[in-house]
Amino acid sequence: MLGTDEHNQQPGDLEPVQRKSTAAIVADQLRAAIMYGSLPPGSQLGEAELAHRLGVSRGPLREAMQRLVAEGLLRSEPHRGLFVMSLDAEDVRDIYLARLAVERAACEQIVRHHRVEAVAELTAAHSRMVAAAGSGGRDGLADADQEFHETLVRVSGSARLQRMAQTLLVEKRMCLAALQDKYQADVQALVDEHRGLVDAIETGDEQLVLQRLAAHMNDALHRLGLDS
Repeated sequence: MLGTDEHNQQPGDLEPVQRKSTAAIVADQLRAAIMYGSLPPGSQLGEAELAHRLGVSRGPLREAMQRLVAEGLLRSEPHRGLFVMSLDAEDVRDIYLARLAVERAACEQIVRHHRVEAVAELTAAHSRMVAAAGSGGRDGLADADQEFHETLVRVSGSARLQRMAQTLLVEKRMCLAALQDKYQADVQALVDEHRGLVDAIETGDEQLVLQRLAAHMNDALHRLGLDS
């Protein structure tokens, strides 16, 4: 019998082949380009140019762009086309409000159901943050920070929280790119805050975890100069 319970998966067991459609792959590339600023806020997406650069037909490109419209990363203007969303100060505050809600729910599930797994995976993610901080590269640290929060939500076991977090984390990176002149990073404090989250999860003290998560989000807004 080919079907097996994923929790009883054994080496050599057959598993479903995971394949992404062309539109999904294109959406991933566009999402990354927006996140890293290759497609900056407010920029217009030229369909013909993008199809040529990506080496795809316009059909999957249009499908990919509509996915990003649904995610809120692109906006459609009648008779003009598609543009990368621009974010103002209130948008940034709203992003962190939404992130807190999503990650708070993830932390609750982790403490109640997935604590051991979460501590192991988040400790590894935190180690990569430490390494990135030591290298001095700003993008590397931002990537490691993002990986930590992606791991936090993933280990909660909720696919829907993961989908919501994906867009919010891309928007967060857009914020950092747009406000990099204002961003005042205390690298050691940032690393310590993430270690504090892991330690709180390890204790199993749900209130402590949620307090440290809220403080972390508030500190992020402070570093962006948006805590007033």
